[in-house]
Amino acid sequence: MTIDKARERALVLIQERAPLRRVLAHLASSAEELCERRIVASILVLDAEGLLRNGASPNLPADYLDAIDRLKPHAEVGTCAAAAATGQIVLTPDFLDDSRWSELKHLPMSLGFRGAWSMPIKNPQGRVLGTFGSYFREARQPSDREREVVAQLVPVAAQAIAAGEAA
Repeated sequence: MTIDKARERALVLIQERAPLRRVLAHLASSAEELCERRIVASILVLDAEGLLRNGASPNLPADYLDAIDRLKPHAEVGTCAAAAATGQIVLTPDFLDDSRWSELKHLPMSLGFRGAWSMPIKNPQGRVLGTFGSYFREARQPSDREREVVAQLVPVAAQAIAAGEAA
């Protein structure tokens, strides 16, 4: 699969009015495949109350997703909540060294994750719609390839979320 093929398939799903979760699951799974399974992807979507909800995280367990459900965007909490609050990419190479994870690090670390990063998903006007997060099993920065893949898929996720809001 290529990034272009992943994007094209997602756009077809959007045109076919597929459920938002299906489109986002395709994007998350595509990111994992395109990054050679070195990441586990999680797309969170801001709900009408401004809280982060699971959009699609096909390879994260339900109990983990329940534990992070309804996180409020906050610049000092995790990577996804911080990215949603700031509208900026947030990197956490190592949960043990990042104060944003002081209250939550036990959750991803219990699954064998050591670091993460998150890119905000924004509409064309710059409003944050959600986040595209990636978890790592080792302490590290995202690779150039991982940054490229997510950067290419985020605009399609934004289209899908906007289409879901309009429906």
